[in-house]
Amino acid sequence: MRYLAVDFGSTYTKVTAIDAGEAKILGTANAFTTIATDVMEGFNAARELLHAHMGGEFIYDKLLCCSSAAGGLAMVAVGLVPELTAKAAKMAAEGAGAKVLRTYSYELSAGEQDEIRAIRPDIVLLCGGTDGGNKEVILGNARLLAAIDRPFSIIAAGNKSASRELEEILRASGKRYVITKNVMPKFGVLDIQHAQNCIRDIFIERIIDAKGLSRVQAMTDRPIIPTPLAVLMGCELLSRGSKTTPGIGDFMAIDIGGATTDVYSMADGAPAQDNVLLKGLPEPYSKRTVEGDLGMRYSARFLLEAAGEENVAALAGVSPEEVTAWVEKCTANPETVAPENSTERRIDEALARSAIAVSVERHCGVMEKTFTAAGEMFILTGKDLTATGNVIGVGGVVKNSLKPRFILQGAMGTPQTMLRGAMMPERPGFMLDQRYIFSAMGLVSQVDPELALTIMKKEIQPLPEGTHGD
Repeated sequence: MRYLAVDFGSTYTKVTAIDAGEAKILGTANAFTTIATDVMEGFNAARELLHAHMGGEFIYDKLLCCSSAAGGLAMVAVGLVPELTAKAAKMAAEGAGAKVLRTYSYELSAGEQDEIRAIRPDIVLLCGGTDGGNKEVILGNARLLAAIDRPFSIIAAGNKSASRELEEILRASGKRYVITKNVMPKFGVLDIQHAQNCIRDIFIERIIDAKGLSRVQAMTDRPIIPTPLAVLMGCELLSRGSKTTPGIGDFMAIDIGGATTDVYSMADGAPAQDNVLLKGLPEPYSKRTVEGDLGMRYSARFLLEAAGEENVAALAGVSPEEVTAWVEKCTANPETVAPENSTERRIDEALARSAIAVSVERHCGVMEKTFTAAGEMFILTGKDLTATGNVIGVGGVVKNSLKPRFILQGAMGTPQTMLRGAMMPERPGFMLDQRYIFSAMGLVSQVDPELALTIMKKEIQPLPEGTHGD
């Protein structure tokens, strides 16, 4: 069996040729994604490059595809309480491979209604209230969403007591909608799988056509899924293993892009010490967060603002003015700019390390000290990832760098992050997805998990100590 795995990205279409009999990758190639004209042009160009690299045509038995073309799956999440149903909605959406552009809580205002209209999301995930609890807020928000003159789909995953009224409101809106089980049926209890399944179904039914991928879908008997979901599936397989072969255990994987930074943690995140109380919603073993303001090109200005100009300059060993000049250059030419000299390269590496540092701190849990009748205690909100075994770099930013270890070290806790209570990895090893295969292996895992696991263990290897710009 030979597989061709294809990732239709926002900038590049990446193809991976896989031979199941030899359990190896035969070749990879990429070409510009041609979403403005026809994605088949980019697909065919990538295949031609693959054939040139392999010295002949690659005949495949099965085509497997994922996509984040034209920005991927853009979503808005609406909940009731920020720390509860709104967070549950965001967790469900990001775990399904979506890019959550905004999260709203409580009753939507007229101004927020206008914001959603301007955002033009593909899907709005509408949540709110435990089963049998508050239903006025979710019904009011449904009416405001129904009145927005944009053709987005609505997934209602809130208080089941409001289902009948929601049905009436959403049916009258003329929008594509589905009502599914509550993401938080009881206080502090998560049930996000049903909402995630609905997100994937709508992606297949609606977004594929909107992004021009319907011709590709007709070429494969497997559904095209969001690229981040494919990466998440590959990560979980590598961590937990298959039915017969163990995985490598806990790790974090970080994918820095031009517009966003995605962080994946494969760990239960249980507290490493005893005197700890857990606060907030339970975190999933396989967790994904996406930071829409932390990218190397399209979001470079926001990244610099989040990281701090002086901090980036100190990391790069250059002046703040040189950092600002490079960021302005990246913003003006996000699709084509590349470092042309050692100064620009050092700034780019410092920005990449900063993107990892900020995004990992946001992804990890926070520990706070408190005092009780029993003495000093700690309260943990989110995952404790201090004992994470490895940090894996994904994507071209890390792969193409002369100093991948320097960039990945941004995931480690510092005295400053420790003061803020961030539970970041303390002494992880560093690994590299050298050929960007996580998405391809996530696709293969749907049909042959043993093959995908075998290839990942071959391909994703530790960075040796003392090398790669350590």
